Amino acid sequence: MRLYLIAIQFLTIIPLPFSFKFEEGDLGRSMSLFPLAGLTLGAVLAGTDYILSAILPRDVADLLLVAFLAVITGVLHLDGLADVCDGFAARGGRERFLAVMKDSWIGAAGAVGLVLTLLLKYEALLHIPAEMKRDALFCFPMMARFAQVQMTVGSSKARNDGLGSSFILGAGWRQLLFAVVTTIAFSFFLLGIRGLWLFIAAYLFTWVMKARFHKKLGGITGDIIGFANELNETLCLLILVAMSGTGGAGMNI
Repeated sequence: MRLYLIAIQFLTIIPLPFSFKFEEGDLGRSMSLFPLAGLTLGAVLAGTDYILSAILPRDVADLLLVAFLAVITGVLHLDGLADVCDGFAARGGRERFLAVMKDSWIGAAGAVGLVLTLLLKYEALLHIPAEMKRDALFCFPMMARFAQVQMTVGSSKARNDGLGSSFILGAGWRQLLFAVVTTIAFSFFLLGIRGLWLFIAAYLFTWVMKARFHKKLGGITGDIIGFANELNETLCLLILVAMSGTGGAGMNI
């Protein structure tokens, strides 16, 4: 229970009625419960959607859901997304990329990355059929939090400071295995065979990202973990739209 609360405390700004001390390695060990924390976020989104959909048009409610997700997570992962986009846009090698990511200012590439990602999330969520929407709201935050675990376990540190280093030191294959089992089980429960295909797609996508960053930077950072989270949220919503058959011929899975 303590590790679950640590995961909630780190991944959200949901206030807890009590405080507790972190022990060394707790952040990394709590990653085994990141998918469950993602499910909790999904439950909050589903509950919020239930209220909003009763009083607002679908397009307005979905825009508010995207904004609410950004707020309740403290825009932590969006900040990582912007920093990594700026890093890709910077001229130079590894050290230049890392220096740009550490800069607190957001550049043009970061701003464009933020806008495009939020727009894609909104448009994808808007086009998910109503009968599939609740399950999608539960599933995509869970899948993205699993991607954080996958990105972290077995990775090297691109630099020795920052939160990414703390997670890498504490998270191991036991945390990844528990996260895999949890994510697959709930994906199948929520979406059936579509959930399994969604997991496979997200897993392969994250694996390619992980390999890419290790080749370019020699490891990962906290910003890269956040970047993976945001891209996986967007990817999952887009795949769910494709699977639903609302776009063109659909995937008919």
